[in-house]
Amino acid sequence: MDSVWTTTVLLVPLVVVLTAGLFYLYGAIVGLLSKTSVRNKVLVITDALSGLGKECAGVFHRGGARLILCGKSWEKLEELADDLANASDPTVTFPPKLVLLDFGDMGSLPEAVAEILDCYGCLDILIFNGSMKVKAPAQSLNLETDKLLMDNNYFGPVTLAKGVLPSLISRRSGHLVLVNSIQGKLAVPFRTAYAASKHAVQAFFDCLRAEVEEYGVSVSTISHTFISRSASETTKAATSKSVWSLFYTKKPLGVSPDEAAAEIVKTLNNKRKEVVIAPSLPRAAVYARSFFPNFFFAVMAAGVNNAGAAAASEKM
Repeated sequence: MDSVWTTTVLLVPLVVVLTAGLFYLYGAIVGLLSKTSVRNKVLVITDALSGLGKECAGVFHRGGARLILCGKSWEKLEELADDLANASDPTVTFPPKLVLLDFGDMGSLPEAVAEILDCYGCLDILIFNGSMKVKAPAQSLNLETDKLLMDNNYFGPVTLAKGVLPSLISRRSGHLVLVNSIQGKLAVPFRTAYAASKHAVQAFFDCLRAEVEEYGVSVSTISHTFISRSASETTKAATSKSVWSLFYTKKPLGVSPDEAAAEIVKTLNNKRKEVVIAPSLPRAAVYARSFFPNFFFAVMAAGVNNAGAAAASEKM
């Protein structure tokens, strides 16, 4: 018994040290990859004020990229730029350039595209990040809301992509990275307009990939279940009992901003055309939708029925 206890006491610190070492090594590798892939390159991040946007800004700023940070609030963009400057070595980094960008305001996009191109005269990497989300029954959404979703999630990114394409094609280089939802591959109830916009933008970039490959321009799509923002969202997801909600819930089926940023770094290095960041269940759902559609539809319908029954019991 004593020998077992002694072995356990010795093993626990060893496991802790090894785990810490693995995390350190992982961070070092990600940092090295980010530096080698983006140093001196002009890199644009849309919605840089989101959790993932800020994480990417930090990673790529430390990696020596010439950042162009886009967002809806000039004050918050300036705060982000100050935070990056205060946390970095000015001798090996570049001060970020800031551009006001609102995909919901289509009339302002031509000016924003021109401003982005004027920052350095060209760009190397464009990360399409951020989207507008709505959860509601289809019949309760008016067309204005549907149009606003399409502007933010489809027409906005497409307008920006078309605006920078001539520059990328003329230089015969560049990388467009779309951070998209897994609902661009499958749809769940009460996400009609959102899923439609995500399917549309996924299809656009899939088509674009083949069109621009001959010009040396790469196109990658990264589909995730959800980018978590806080511990409270994780707790909320853990208490969810709806069957179909498992396909789009927040953590534990989601990913954290740092995990998603690490995946973006790897994608920039290996230029993978398509990446899905999801655990086994959502991945299986994507294949089930393709190969066993009737089964998939039945599961979705059952989820709606269960949700309705739960809501009714709560009212009683």
